[in-house]
Amino acid sequence: MEAVAKLKNYPTGPRKMRLIADVVRGMEVDKALSILEFHPQHNAIPLAKLLKSAISNWEQKNEGTSAADSGLIVKTIFVDGASVIKRMRPAPQGRGYKIRKRSNHVTIIVDSKK
Repeated sequence: MEAVAKLKNYPTGPRKMRLIADVVRGMEVDKALSILEFHPQHNAIPLAKLLKSAISNWEQKNEGTSAADSGLIVKTIFVDGASVIKRMRPAPQGRGYKIRKRSNHVTIIVDSKK
């Protein structure tokens, strides 16, 4: 049985979040959590929380089994772009430069190795 956790509208660029998602894709859950906790990028913190949420969702589905004993892995993780907030920044000679504040959606699916 696989379990899913989703993070929606996190205010950082999807490209930056994909860099960390690529690191933990296909890893065992314990190893992925330890990597995310000590990763220097600020996007690793919400990913670690999301992974913990996916683990607890899996434990809720599979009552009586713990995640440590079953050998959970990060089966799928993907990052999609979300809404973009558009702003204007003043520029020289009365112009305005566009600022696009991006956000993203992250989905994690965990499953046992078996």
